[in-house]
Amino acid sequence: MDRSVLQLTVFFEDPFWVGVFERIGNGTLSACKVTFGAEPKDAEVWAYVLNNYCQLEFSPSVDVVVKQAPTNPKRAQREARKQTAAAGIGTKSQQALQLQREESKLERKTISREQREAEKQRRFELKQQKRKEKHRGR
Repeated sequence: MDRSVLQLTVFFEDPFWVGVFERIGNGTLSACKVTFGAEPKDAEVWAYVLNNYCQLEFSPSVDVVVKQAPTNPKRAQREARKQTAAAGIGTKSQQALQLQREESKLERKTISREQREAEKQRRFELKQQKRKEKHRGR
């Protein structure tokens, strides 16, 4: 997915303050130069962008190679940890064996649950049978 980036650089070019808008998207760059006059405050620059961005006339597009900004090493480590946690560590065969262990674990749980229920039902029926025998007076 291509990202579009808009960058505004404000600098002093004797005798005026100038702003250069750079629009980078789909591997192309186009620019527009705006003269502010006196030194603009942040709020004035923001108001100018909001009110006049659609009237800016950008230059024809030029092909550009967009280099990725260096990432914070801690952030990169965090993202790598998330990816390995999701995919799991080990070879494909180790992952397949782990999946097999989990499936057999589920099977054992269901079988033991069924056995517990069957034993519980057997005890209940035995208890009912004893109650009936007592009721008959034997």
